[in-house]
Amino acid sequence: MLTVLGFAMIATFLVLIMMKRMSPIAALVLIPALFCVAVGQGAQLGDYVIDGVGKLAPTAAMLMFAIVYFGVMIDVGLFDPIVRGILRFCKADPVRVVVGTAVLAAIVSLDGDGSTTFMITVSAMYPLYKRLGMSLVVLTGVAATANGVMNTLPWGGPTARAATALKLDAGDIFVPMIPALAVGLLFVIALAYVLGRRERKRIGYLTLDQALAPETDGETVLVGAGGAAGTAGNGRAKGGRAARGAAASASGDGPEESSGTPAFQGLDPDRATLRPRLYWFNAGLTVALLTAMILELMPIPVLFLLGAALALTVNFPRPAEQKERLAAHADNVLNVAGMVFAAAVFTGVLTGTGMVKHMADWLVGAIPEAMGPHMALVTGVLSLPLTYFMSNDGFYFGVLPVLAEAGAAHGVSPLEIARASLVGQALHMSSPLVPAVYVLVGMAKVEFGDHTRFTVKWAALTSLVVLAAAVLFGIV
Repeated sequence: MLTVLGFAMIATFLVLIMMKRMSPIAALVLIPALFCVAVGQGAQLGDYVIDGVGKLAPTAAMLMFAIVYFGVMIDVGLFDPIVRGILRFCKADPVRVVVGTAVLAAIVSLDGDGSTTFMITVSAMYPLYKRLGMSLVVLTGVAATANGVMNTLPWGGPTARAATALKLDAGDIFVPMIPALAVGLLFVIALAYVLGRRERKRIGYLTLDQALAPETDGETVLVGAGGAAGTAGNGRAKGGRAARGAAASASGDGPEESSGTPAFQGLDPDRATLRPRLYWFNAGLTVALLTAMILELMPIPVLFLLGAALALTVNFPRPAEQKERLAAHADNVLNVAGMVFAAAVFTGVLTGTGMVKHMADWLVGAIPEAMGPHMALVTGVLSLPLTYFMSNDGFYFGVLPVLAEAGAAHGVSPLEIARASLVGQALHMSSPLVPAVYVLVGMAKVEFGDHTRFTVKWAALTSLVVLAAAVLFGIV
């Protein structure tokens, strides 16, 4: 019964948010509460929620202060040179923009933290997507999938969890997987190329000078490949392919309402918050912060708390200015923190009621005996749905030891099982149980349902490519 209800709860949640019948926060709270009552454990709901909140509170704190920190860095112009450099490299070509998104997300993912990766990637690329009228779900989908592949780094979390759960060396798990993961990353870049060509076909090709064309009467002038101009207001570029307005909707399916303001606010060279004289201080502070995070000198929430306080104090010494900056980023902070605490209800109920354990036991028990010698392959396939529907902790500490034990009975090495368990991470990074994904969609102003509907199929395909490469190379 708990198995059926567990799958039903997850399916109900996904259907409702993808159909936009409920907001993610409401769905994360109300659906598990109803199912908790349905399994006859309503009296324990409070305990489950408090337990879930306690486990995710440090993550919520980290995200809150990280958003403030990177928000201030955007305000003062730290990322402006990066955005200008990317713009010149991409030459306003949607193909280069999307490929650049994948490469940037992969490079920044070397710090091992998904939230930081998404903040930096979106900060750099969002203004460019908006300026060109590109679909923002392409931005979130490519960034999440690239980060998912890179999330397998030993300091990223999953590899360390697998090593701990099975008492193995993290290097022995990760190093042999590098060729398969490299294939996965190349696939993400190839996917970005294909998606970029789709965007180029939809909006047309613009040169750098055309993309930076001045605005007239509050409308962004878009110039098509044929040289004639059109405005964002009518969404067409004469003489070229159809070009959408520079202000595309969050889902990329249509234009936003025109507010009469420039669409490319991210690089406004005259904004009052710029602090050019403090550029190198801010750059040094950011490098020091990321270095301290990688070296684990202090807990990440504490690092971002100190960093945000220092950045505000130095860049905006007057209390009124600090208050203004905090207010400017309050929407993002409240949205992301609220989503994390709402997710705590979902994970708390899923774990507390025993649904996760019953679901995992059912899946493992459903494996035919004949598949025993192929448990590494089975583990790789199961890692897709299991890491999507449960936390990494739940999968690696709860399910992986059972799979390893079943594999050992048929002569399959625990190392092979551990390596195979990593392939689902490309899909895992778009799971509603991953707090970082709410940073991604929140900063990109994309509906979570739109992101899920667009990304899941590509992320799942990426994971399967990694698994196929691992099998082909004899890694698993």
